[in-house]
Amino acid sequence: MNLNLSIGPLVALIAGILILVMPRMLNYIVAFYLIIVGIIGLFGRNLGL
Repeated sequence: MNLNLSIGPLVALIAGILILVMPRMLNYIVAFYLIIVGIIGLFGRNLGL
């Protein structure tokens, strides 16, 4: 089972919902999303994701 394909869209969905609910938090949500996607991209293969 390849979780690498399912984690990215899930994080994007959660970020999109948070932006709709709390538009003032846009900068923090985008920054958090980019950090998570970057960590998954760098270490995803090593973590078995």
